[in-house]
Amino acid sequence: MIGSTLVPARIRLGLALAVTLLLVPVLPPMPVFEAFSIQSYLVIAQQILIGAAMGFMVQILLQVFVVGGQLISTQMGLGFASVSDPVNGVSVVVLSQFLLQLVMLLFLGMDGHLVMIDALARSFELIPVGMEGLGSRVFADVARSGGWMFASALLMALPPITALLVINFSFGIITKAAPQLNIFAIGFPFTMLMGLLIAWASLSGFLGQYQRIATEALEQISLIFLGGG
Repeated sequence: MIGSTLVPARIRLGLALAVTLLLVPVLPPMPVFEAFSIQSYLVIAQQILIGAAMGFMVQILLQVFVVGGQLISTQMGLGFASVSDPVNGVSVVVLSQFLLQLVMLLFLGMDGHLVMIDALARSFELIPVGMEGLGSRVFADVARSGGWMFASALLMALPPITALLVINFSFGIITKAAPQLNIFAIGFPFTMLMGLLIAWASLSGFLGQYQRIATEALEQISLIFLGGG
């Protein structure tokens, strides 16, 4: 939500500066480097890489629901209805955009941003500035988190997909029994309508799915970057 292109760059830079001012008093003592030495540039690049990796893990959490919405929309025949996503600057299906907005509101409403700021502050204690680095294992774990994203999205979308599969299977039986029936003229709008009803009914358990997926994502961030702390 904060990284959206709808938010001006000055506001994003101001928020980053505000977070920096809040974290500086609670951080451990920093080592001293020469301003224009090669070592200082390497340390800056290392810290940017660590922050980008942590931000990527949070983005993985949000993209789980985008991928899940795309899977459901494709099954219900709503994959052609796409809108522009201001966060990523690409076009996504309407259901994915709705789930993404809902997840971002839940993330802020359940103080997920405060948890991430706390994790960022603790990372300076567990990964001190100037140490050798995270190592290849950490970045391999970050890359493997993409597989977890697709697995979690499929698990989230499995109940609606199964229900829509039963509906399509029923239309196949109807077509076999009455070949003269124009199944394309009837099946497509009916499948879309039932898909919308199934998506609406599945919102009752959306909070539990979000809590489970968010807990798994935060556990992975803790294991990868904070050593399980």
